[in-house]
Amino acid sequence: MEITSGLIVFAVLALIIVVFSFLAVTSRRILRAVTYLLFVLFATAGLYFQLDYQFLGAVQLTIYAGGIIVLYVFSILLTSGVGEKAEKPETKKVVSALIGALVGLVVCGWLIFSERFAPSVVWGTDPDMNVVGQVLMSPYKYGYLLPFEVISVFLLACIIGGILIARKR
Repeated sequence: MEITSGLIVFAVLALIIVVFSFLAVTSRRILRAVTYLLFVLFATAGLYFQLDYQFLGAVQLTIYAGGIIVLYVFSILLTSGVGEKAEKPETKKVVSALIGALVGLVVCGWLIFSERFAPSVVWGTDPDMNVVGQVLMSPYKYGYLLPFEVISVFLLACIIGGILIARKR
């Protein structure tokens, strides 16, 4: 296997994702965990950009890294004290979580290494963004208009709930 700059960038981004995912899950401070999650989402967007999926990378940055992290921070700041520590997990729960994670890792590894993947097809041109927008927002069978509307109503309900929680204080 030839070591290229793309492979090095992929390895660095993958390492960032693994390390900061672990830190996000094991951190005792909530705001630090959210910050680690933000780094994971940025690195995931970096992987999308490296794969030449600019649209997906931009969506990852704007929706997940932008909107959801802001939603997490507001919900954390409105529902608990700043810098509160999480409860110490029971040993039984930690052991069962580690066993479950190990089983999941073994199953994923088995699925990945037992399958022979075909090389991906490289298209000649990039799709037109107008076509992508029309396909995404069409109300027909394979359109995503309804899921976008459901998510927008859900986010509106979250904002209203946050305002009501803040008003009670």
